[in-house]
Amino acid sequence: MGVVITGVERGSVAHRLGIRPGWVLERVGGHKVEDVLDYRFYMAAEKLTIDLLTPDRQPFCALVSKYEYEDLGLSFSTYLMDEQKSCCNKCIFCFVDQMPGDMRESLYFKDDDWRMSFLFGNYVTLTNLHERDIERIIAMRLSPVNVSVHTTNPDLRARMMGNKNAGKVLTWLDRLAGEGIRLNTQLVLCPGINDGEELGRSLRDLTALAPSMQSIAIVPVGLTKHRHGLTELQPFTRQQAVDALDMVESFGDEMLERYRQRICYASDEFYLIAGRELPGYSHYESFDQLENGVGMCALLSNEFEDALNHAPYLEAPRKIGIATGTAAAPFMRSLVARAREVFPNLSANVIAIENNFFGQTVNVAGLVTGVDLTRQLKGKDLGCALLISRCMLRHEGDLFLDGLSPEDVSQSLNVPVIPVENNGDALLESLRPDVGE
Repeated sequence: MGVVITGVERGSVAHRLGIRPGWVLERVGGHKVEDVLDYRFYMAAEKLTIDLLTPDRQPFCALVSKYEYEDLGLSFSTYLMDEQKSCCNKCIFCFVDQMPGDMRESLYFKDDDWRMSFLFGNYVTLTNLHERDIERIIAMRLSPVNVSVHTTNPDLRARMMGNKNAGKVLTWLDRLAGEGIRLNTQLVLCPGINDGEELGRSLRDLTALAPSMQSIAIVPVGLTKHRHGLTELQPFTRQQAVDALDMVESFGDEMLERYRQRICYASDEFYLIAGRELPGYSHYESFDQLENGVGMCALLSNEFEDALNHAPYLEAPRKIGIATGTAAAPFMRSLVARAREVFPNLSANVIAIENNFFGQTVNVAGLVTGVDLTRQLKGKDLGCALLISRCMLRHEGDLFLDGLSPEDVSQSLNVPVIPVENNGDALLESLRPDVGE
């Protein structure tokens, strides 16, 4: 039992106690430590005991006095302190199954670890959880929990997720909500499968869990050209998107009247498919579903407008290129047009990149690859710099999905490539004349 310590921060509580790498942490505050949740939850107290084993298996117990929530200063071989749980489902819409076979190995890992939901906001299906996990969530008051629901019809959920237990675990939503654990949920809609009447059923069931049900995101299925041997699915038509939006907005209006919170939101992509104007900033309230592309345009527009209102006069750069996905290109052009009202000499060319790598049904900026950028921008006059969204790169900021780096693209196009964070201040700052020079 216990977890091996791999590092001790110099000057930390643990370091002052003489604890060193190679020791085994067994208990914190009298509780067994199995993973990072146990460690962080039980070490928060100002006074506690820690039980360890030295490298020669001698027990060591210390009484600790510290500031509340002060870290003990220990590190372990992995952040979770054990193996990350992978997905045991075979969802008919899984994006990982739709990727080509020659990409980085890490891109094929299907995460479904409920601890990552609490720690980093990842969405989980609940099919990896056991009764003890539910008890830990409730006992530790871990909130919110982010759940990929897709449908509340148990039989349909089992079929869509390729897991006979996928429908049974839906009862845990009621239990968590009943204990006051806040929930964020998402429904990935597949036309003709879980939209229409099934969407209405799911929204009724989930909104019945309010106010613990904090938000529900409705997202259209993403389909690549690499769906060989997979369930036949179709992208949303404009009318199908309109119908889904009408239902989601109707439920949202009802929730707003009843709870003063909209709860139900459609992703920005649904509005773009439907050809409907995107809602304004106030529609999204606390923006709980940004990771699902819900309200990203409204937030960026609001931040950009605020930055414009407070920006000193800027001499426009001679020219800058902005590359984005085909879905976001019209919106980005509207922001540039607004900036030109304040800075008439601004020259910024927004270029929509067709996604040939995954297929042209994939149109979001976050899935634009380096190879599509280089092939489609080669020979174009991009001015002093090419701006791209930071979301095109992995977390470390060094690689596109296809393994190319911003430096690779920069060398190919002979222009600096500037990744820009997805906020209005960063976007306006990137238009300054010294960018790329």
